[in-house]
Formats: sequence, C-alpha cells, structure tokens
Amino acid sequence: MVNDKKVVMVMPAYNAASTLKKTLDELPADVVDEILLVDDCSRDDTVSQAESLGIKTVVHSCNTGYGGNQKTCYRTALEMGADVVVMVHPDYQYTPLIISAMVSPIANGVFDCMLGSRILGTGARKGGMPLYKYISNRALTWFQNLLVGYHLSEYHTGYRAFSRELLENIPFDDNSDDFVFDNQMLCQIIYSGYDIGEVTCPTRYMDDSSSISFARSVKYGLGVLRCSCETLGYRLGWLKSDFLKNVPRKGQAE
Repeated sequence: MVNDKKVVMVMPAYNAASTLKKTLDELPADVVDEILLVDDCSRDDTVSQAESLGIKTVVHSCNTGYGGNQKTCYRTALEMGADVVVMVHPDYQYTPLIISAMVSPIANGVFDCMLGSRILGTGARKGGMPLYKYISNRALTWFQNLLVGYHLSEYHTGYRAFSRELLENIPFDDNSDDFVFDNQMLCQIIYSGYDIGEVTCPTRYMDDSSSISFARSVKYGLGVLRCSCETLGYRLGWLKSDFLKNVPRKGQAE
C-alpha cells in the first residue's frame, strides 16, 4: 500500500513466458498489494508460468487485442478493490523498479494518471528504440499536443498508472480493442479534465520484447492522427465521436 491506498499491478500478456519472471524479479515488494495477469490467448506457457508464480490470472478464450486485454485488466482490478492501478508489460521492456514513482503521486492525490515516459531524458535511444520509431514518436506527439491541447513528452508509452476514480468514470470500454486504445484513453482523460504526470522511464528493446511490425506501426500512426483530429473536432463541436461522447467532465461524473 501507498498512503493506505491498495495498489494492484496489472499485466496485459501475450506470449510473455520468457520474460515474465525477469519482470517480476524487479518488482519492489513493499508497494504492490496484488498482481493480476490477463492472458490474451497466448500460444506459449505464459499462463502456467503465471500460476506457478502465484499470480492471479485471467485467461481470454480468444485473442481480444491489446485494447481488449486492458479493458479486462482495469475492470478486474476495480473488482479486486484497487485504489491505484499500475500497468506493467510483462515483456521486460519497462522496469518495475520505478513503480513507487508511478504510484505515489496518485496515492497522494497529486495526479490522477501517471505515465512512464521513454522520451524524457535519453532512455529511448539508449535502450535501443529503433530510430524510425523514435522519430515517429516525436512527430506524432508534437502533432497530438497541438490538436489535443495538452503537453506530454509522449502519448505512446505502455507504462501507465491510474486512480480508481478515473477508471470508474472514464468510459474506456468505448475505445478500440487495438493498439490505438492507449491514445483514445489519454484523449478521454484530457477531455474530462483529469491531471496527468510523467516520470522518466528507461526502456529495453530486446529480442524477446514485444513489438509490432512496421505495417502495423503505420496503421497505428494513422489511428493516432485520426484520434487526435477527432478529439479536436469534438471539442469544437464539429464532429461526433463514439469514444468521447460518454466522457464526463471531472467532478460531474456523479
């Protein structure tokens, strides 16, 4: 617990058997109260590995996609009584060693959402992020900040933490089941008026780390641009939006 707040770490998993234990070995023992792994129909022994490590495990009967996996993660964590939910990928790309820095600002009421940024500092390129991904990240983030009306160092990190209030009020089930889920959720959070903080996060790009292909990266990038344009259009009253239409303003959710 942190400040008497229950912390649940969620791990959206797909074929993470070779990296799961390495990820957990870096987990600080005094911060996280419970761990939840949601397996998205892996083809390796991720589930048996998780169960042998004593992790609460939910198994999808079919692959729901990265966004669909996160939806199960957050719904289940709330059912478990989480006050703070932190998402860590079990592919060992992001280190759990900085979970305290991710969780404490939320548990102490400073921020509603925390992001582990690979771009702050020199973590991205030092950790092996391909140059084309780095350039794409910077270009997309600049464009998103311009359209969404916020200022983040990156919108594309998979290391995130949320307060219970935020997860209860943000309609994340309205979002895509694909990778653009992350950006849609951030746009929902920003539109609603919740506060987002960032901490520097080192990252590792290794052979056993999960990654999407160049073709899927292009598809993701186009989805991000559409998401940002849709957010601007909705905010100005020019467009309708399926993922923003049910978003309440902070303090008006009740």
